[in-house]
Amino acid sequence: MGAACGPIAFATAWAVLGAGAGGYDPTRDAISRLAELGAPTRPAMTAGLLALAAGMGLYGLARRPDPVWAVAVANGLTALAVAGLPLGGRVDTAHGVAAALGYITLAAIPVVSARRLPPAQARAAVAAGAVCALCLVASALVERSGLFQRLGLAVAQGWVVVSAVGLLRSPTSSSTTPPDRAPAAPPR
Repeated sequence: MGAACGPIAFATAWAVLGAGAGGYDPTRDAISRLAELGAPTRPAMTAGLLALAAGMGLYGLARRPDPVWAVAVANGLTALAVAGLPLGGRVDTAHGVAAALGYITLAAIPVVSARRLPPAQARAAVAAGAVCALCLVASALVERSGLFQRLGLAVAQGWVVVSAVGLLRSPTSSSTTPPDRAPAAPPR
């Protein structure tokens, strides 16, 4: 359940903190501004990032031996890096690199997962990854970057939450059992 709680805690932090921060426009400003050095929202937003890191790490471990596990763990590590390299200091470039790698790995999670899903679910997974990637590219190009950042993160992290809940319901589902290790048919 921790795998689902991490992305939910992160999204809750940026939504609540962004709505209440004076001079902050969630449709224009990056989420990282909420964790910027000197921001009154820094401790709470950093806690949200740490929750995301833990959740993505747990999600990755739960997905083993599926190859997506490494992508999810990498995404959790990028959340740790973003938290540890806040904006407003000498590490803005490193922060940007960590955030970009986080976006790339997040968009990749549903896409990499698609190969082990039934066709309809696979199409939904690829669509979630594509929407995430397109929104995050748009966030680098448009004035309302905060809006596109939040939309892209919400779509892909929402997919992770649904996937994590699915793991709880069916630990031997096709999303976690490799085809070459599928359970044998019961004897007749």
